[in-house]
Amino acid sequence: MVTKRSSTGGGPGKESPSDKVEDPKMAATSVSEEAEEQMDNIDEPGEKAGCGEEGTTNEGAFPHDVSAQLLDVKEGIVAAIKQQMMEDLAEGYVVSEELSGMGNIQGVGLSEAGADSGGLPGEMALTLYVVEPMAAEQAKSVVASSAGIASLDLEDVPVNVVVTGVIDSQPHRMKMRPAPAGISVGHYKITAGTIGCFARGRSSPRSNRVLMLSNNHVLANSNNASLNDNILQPGPYDGGKNPADRIAILERWVNINFSGGVNYVDCATGWCWSNLVKYPYLMYLSGSTPVYFRISSTPVACQRNMAVGKTGRTTQLRRGVVTDCSATIRVNYGGGKVALFSDQIGIRGVGGDFSAGGDSGSLIWTWDARRNPVGLLFAGGGGMTFANKIPRVLSALDIAIRA
Repeated sequence: MVTKRSSTGGGPGKESPSDKVEDPKMAATSVSEEAEEQMDNIDEPGEKAGCGEEGTTNEGAFPHDVSAQLLDVKEGIVAAIKQQMMEDLAEGYVVSEELSGMGNIQGVGLSEAGADSGGLPGEMALTLYVVEPMAAEQAKSVVASSAGIASLDLEDVPVNVVVTGVIDSQPHRMKMRPAPAGISVGHYKITAGTIGCFARGRSSPRSNRVLMLSNNHVLANSNNASLNDNILQPGPYDGGKNPADRIAILERWVNINFSGGVNYVDCATGWCWSNLVKYPYLMYLSGSTPVYFRISSTPVACQRNMAVGKTGRTTQLRRGVVTDCSATIRVNYGGGKVALFSDQIGIRGVGGDFSAGGDSGSLIWTWDARRNPVGLLFAGGGGMTFANKIPRVLSALDIAIRA
């Protein structure tokens, strides 16, 4: 039995796979006679598909109740994290050789004060993401000595210390045709990640394409890819074979800066054969029964304490709570690559971890009947999940979500 549930927030943009779309003209696998007829008059992918430009959207960067002092302290720590990362890279390390001092601090953000922060209930606190446990006072001492921030400036600042370990980029495993979002996918040279959702370009000719949204490190092999590379479902780690399991080709991506520059998004799109994907549906398993549902096409800004959800390759359907809307973190991509990301969303799971390796690329949406897009999951560690803000992603790739 297959269950379908429609989003109440999909609005007038609802569509079915029979809508007029433009498919890639290369031979697709498992193409029906009807689909072959539809493909007779399509154009080949053009030169316009390629590497996207980074977005400039800055919605919800900081909550309104944050003091100027707290923002100044945070920016000082961001600079210190960046400096430490550059020194580590120069020495050939993606993680500091000694996990002490600034080498132990992997990121910084702003969240509500916790029980051990020294702050009052509801007060905003500095949140430090660390590899090894350290007390709040010890963390203040490290920041004062390493980030050039006077101890007096930190005296009354509440500090949350969250043990994430090293924050790694994170790589439904079954083969499905047509393939919904929320299941295994990957560039033919990687392991596996998740189809986040389906989208379309904002202008012609991309507006007639069925695009899948996921991470650069899922669809574009962390920059090591070429336009029109094959994208497999399931991902290679889950048994996907090239080219037999190709459902899309690489269409656009935003390069990740691994040289110390600040990143805001880890995102890419694949151009799908419309008969091979179940757009615009996402899926999770209820027992062994697939449940299909839709999301809204209208993104919303991140807010602390927002209830959110996602469905992904590894942990499937999970609920979480946003704890941070302005995190700056250093992310380990493996193979000697590390990148700095700013203005990221931090999420804690409810009743268990929100994500695990292989959930990268999952779309994060509000946990309500509207299911508005909030973020694109890309990294995690120590029970924390981190996501790009979805307005930045949509702007960088010049796409709109299909709902």
